[in-house]
Amino acid sequence: MSEHRVVIVGAGMGGLCSAIALAHQGLEVTVVEASGAPGGKVHSREVNGAHIDSGPTVFTMRWVFDDLLRSVGTSVEAEMRITPLQVLARHFWPDGSQLDLSADARESEAAIAAWSGGEEARRFRDFCKTTRQLYATLEGPMIRAQRPSMGGFMGELGFKGLGVLAQLGPMRSLWQQLGHQFSDPRLRQLFARYATYCGSSPWQSPATLMLIAQVEMDGVWSVEGGMVGMAQALARVAHRRGAVFRYNSRCQRIEMRQGRVGGVHLESGEFLPAERVIFNGDAAALRQGLLGDDVRRAVPTDAPPRSLSALTWSMNTPAEGVALDRHNVFFQSTYASEFEDIFERQRLPEQPTVYVCAQDRPAPLPNGQAERLFCLVNAPACGDGNAINEEALEQCQTHTFQHLRQLGLNLRPTASNSLRTTPWDFHQRFPASGGALYGQATHGWTSIFSRPGSTTPLQGLYLAGGSVHPGPGVPMAALSGRRAAEALMASLALTSTYPRGATFGGMSTP
Repeated sequence: MSEHRVVIVGAGMGGLCSAIALAHQGLEVTVVEASGAPGGKVHSREVNGAHIDSGPTVFTMRWVFDDLLRSVGTSVEAEMRITPLQVLARHFWPDGSQLDLSADARESEAAIAAWSGGEEARRFRDFCKTTRQLYATLEGPMIRAQRPSMGGFMGELGFKGLGVLAQLGPMRSLWQQLGHQFSDPRLRQLFARYATYCGSSPWQSPATLMLIAQVEMDGVWSVEGGMVGMAQALARVAHRRGAVFRYNSRCQRIEMRQGRVGGVHLESGEFLPAERVIFNGDAAALRQGLLGDDVRRAVPTDAPPRSLSALTWSMNTPAEGVALDRHNVFFQSTYASEFEDIFERQRLPEQPTVYVCAQDRPAPLPNGQAERLFCLVNAPACGDGNAINEEALEQCQTHTFQHLRQLGLNLRPTASNSLRTTPWDFHQRFPASGGALYGQATHGWTSIFSRPGSTTPLQGLYLAGGSVHPGPGVPMAALSGRRAAEALMASLALTSTYPRGATFGGMSTP
């Protein structure tokens, strides 16, 4: 068994999924986590006795977790209670208009027809057709791939796939493409927001990010116990399969011995020997030498542009005014200034779009009853600098909640009903990130080829998490964990530890 020792650094979504896959194969898996609970960016904060999801709040791409859990003999239904949402998100604009995007595209089309006219409803129908084609084209060569290269990507697309991309105009930005799709500027704004799902600007991200709209239209679920409950469920599965979790155990250094991984040193002074290590943290931490100089070259030397960070409020307070659904977006009349402030001026936006997750909805609540709310505005990832001071934070908070009141939602954060989290706080939680929540920004159509993959130039060291391929978001980070586990198992087979042709969780060894 000693020949199969694996240490996973970080119990985020990628690390949890790697642990499940590898422990199921009988490897000796230890997961070390700096915090006191699994989840990584999936975490909660307690306000007046209420636990509020204060990281990712949207559960999509259920098939990722169906595939993983079935491969180890269980299922999503057996491990967690999930409920499909009928309303994907409720959207509000300063002109007083409001639109629900529904899980049923026909309902959304009818709502758009009543809201913006029949021609725009037809454009939405065409948009849905385009996003379905785009997702079907890119799921295999981009989302499921270990790490796409330009040549391999083009070859796997084939003539049909290249035709889909050519029709789309992949050199266009998402914002440009949406100008071709819609006449109503509100719909252009609504779907441009999907660029922020991977921490990017709609003006700089490629048009291919339209596929995120299809991901949501394929289904959004709520999880009993929140997204934290989902992380806990995955940790339980890994534990049942034999993985050992070491919480409050920060990794100080990954040791290399004679050209290959030898184990990890914890801040406590303990050394954990291992023949293989999966690093489930921000790739920038390796680049900056936070895990030791020996593993710097595991990732490219040049630092890519950082993705968005956030300024958030975890609240337990009554929500008065407009009727909320679970996911709500409050837009400004101008959209470009938000991204100019963040990416060009490196400052908090003066006109922020505000996301509000009402975690006790869509169930009706009595008037005046406190409810769990998570409010978020995008921010620059400069938590390791001095660009954002207390005055700027207070000013952004004032703008944010004034904007909500102007659109009908009355929320007043106080020291007793809310906890604020800043880019600096995220940087402390995720070292070397500057507070970036999505790894590198997805800017430019070739950006998909620049993320590190699961394998590294260092023997025995693998990567997982939102900063590596296939990218940020709960299901994508989960996929990265599976890709890391597959690469690790393949390396065992190549060293004759396992017979060639053996199957591991749906992946055959060479």
